Order: sequence, then structure tokens, then C-alpha cells
Amino acid sequence: MAQGQSRSSNALVVPQADAALDQLKYEVAQELGIQIPQDGYMGNMATRDAGAIGGHITRRLVQIAEQQLAGGAR
Repeated sequence: MAQGQSRSSNALVVPQADAALDQLKYEVAQELGIQIPQDGYMGNMATRDAGAIGGHITRRLVQIAEQQLAGGAR
């Protein structure tokens, strides 16, 4: 793979959303009682914990989108 290219296909449409998603990750982890490492390296986190955080983030994003769609349909 050429230098500077990423394997991830999850490109953000709005680059500023990265900070908001990061904040959401920490909020969800705190609600679930999961400690995120201070150094930001999550390679030592349990897969179950990482999956729980991701699942709750997805639920919350879907809920936000549904609320926005319901508000726009009026």
C-alpha cells in the first residue's frame, strides 16, 4: 500500500465530526463503567468492552438520526 493511504474505508464526510465521535466514545465508556486508557492505545482493551462501546455509540447515533428525521417530517 502506498505511503499516506489508509486501509480504512470509513472516511468521515464531515472531518470535524472526528472530535464529536471521540467525545461520544468517552461518554459512552464512562456510562458503561469502562476505563479507556489515558495514552489512547486501545490494543489492550478487552474485545467485549470495545464492542460494547461501539454498539452503544451506534445505538445513540441511530437514535439521534431518528429524532432529526422525525423533527424534519413535521
